[in-house]
Amino acid sequence: MTDKVVGVIGGMGPEATVDLMGRVIRATPAEDDIDHIRMFVDNNPQVPSRIKAIIVGTGESPAPCMARMARNLAASGADFLVIPCNTAHYYYDEVCKAVEIPIINMIDVTVEAVFSEKGAIGSVGLLASKAVLMTGLYTKPFGEKGIDVIYPSPGLQDFLMASIHKIKTGNYGIDDREVLQSAADELIRKRAEALIIACTELSIISDGLDVGVKVYDASQMLAESIVRMAKGCG
Repeated sequence: MTDKVVGVIGGMGPEATVDLMGRVIRATPAEDDIDHIRMFVDNNPQVPSRIKAIIVGTGESPAPCMARMARNLAASGADFLVIPCNTAHYYYDEVCKAVEIPIINMIDVTVEAVFSEKGAIGSVGLLASKAVLMTGLYTKPFGEKGIDVIYPSPGLQDFLMASIHKIKTGNYGIDDREVLQSAADELIRKRAEALIIACTELSIISDGLDVGVKVYDASQMLAESIVRMAKGCG
């Protein structure tokens, strides 16, 4: 059976898109080149800012640009699409209307991964951008499943936003990893029973995170879903 081709609506930000591609490669059972998954990637950093549109309220909606990217990827032969940006899923329904092929919802696959262990998890700590918190992208689906969502304090959330911006520029370092660790530690003190890395920029620096609970990385959840979809396993 021929593997399905994934189309990636990327560039939000560029390094996060490359990070997802690496995760897909590492998650794919392969004995040679031919076993890997074909990816059509539009790594487009010119997508209008989600932060300006949602938080500032003065920017143009990125939805039309994302819809054009979706149509172009579908026309190129992609069998299904993904959006490696949590905040951009605020526009998920609008992008879905632009194409007839499926789009994996990163929020949904992450929530389902946590819910599958609901017997042991009643609350999660969210490490994300302010836009994700403002829009309730995770709060609503988790709430519907009876799982509480805990946020960092406003001061730490501001530090996280600064680090997210630095990661988008490619100019980040150990201090940003320390900010992420501090936010994670605070969420554990607030009795979060699991953590969600719900920003694909934070996924880039999350590998050294040291906590005593399970960490669900939305980018990793998406990568694993891509492999299952492409290989016909889900």
